[in-house]
Amino acid sequence: MARAAVFLDRDGTMIEDVGYLSRPSDVRWFPWTADAIRLLNRAGFLVVVTTNQSGIGRGYYTEDDLRRIHDEMARHLAACGAVVDQWLYCPHHPAADLEQYRAACGCRKPEPGMIRQACERTPIDLERSFVVGDKLADVGAAERAGARGILVRTGYGDDVARQHEGRVPGAAYVADDLMAAVAWLLTASGHPGAGR
Repeated sequence: MARAAVFLDRDGTMIEDVGYLSRPSDVRWFPWTADAIRLLNRAGFLVVVTTNQSGIGRGYYTEDDLRRIHDEMARHLAACGAVVDQWLYCPHHPAADLEQYRAACGCRKPEPGMIRQACERTPIDLERSFVVGDKLADVGAAERAGARGILVRTGYGDDVARQHEGRVPGAAYVADDLMAAVAWLLTASGHPGAGR
């Protein structure tokens, strides 16, 4: 049976956007992230991280560096009782410095390729799923995949919301942060006790 999923952007949504994060030691967690993911786990959502990582194509860090970061993030979350089911990333960019990553691909958000990859690994009901992020690209990926997009005001999100006077095109909801987004989507999904 297909599960509902929540696709989470990484930088600016789960952690502070420090710009081309290349080392685990530079991860700066938002204080609510682990709790928010744990709530999603308990509600039965598949949790999938989808992150554009053009820094790989620009030569700032490698795919191995990125895997080390995600491994350390997963360990931190596990210690807090929270689980990310899949970690997906796009290393491409049309103007990448490294030729093997220079591409206008279908996985770089707002294209829905990473969401499609997740669906290939696990049956996912996109109509019951959500995409949460701090950029229009995240909302765009949701629209193109047939899921509901939520913009968070952390990271770049506050600037995006202000530019659109709080009515972000394609967004089902604009939340202050990931915890507020999770509270809203649990209520929208009809989970008992979600509004408490």
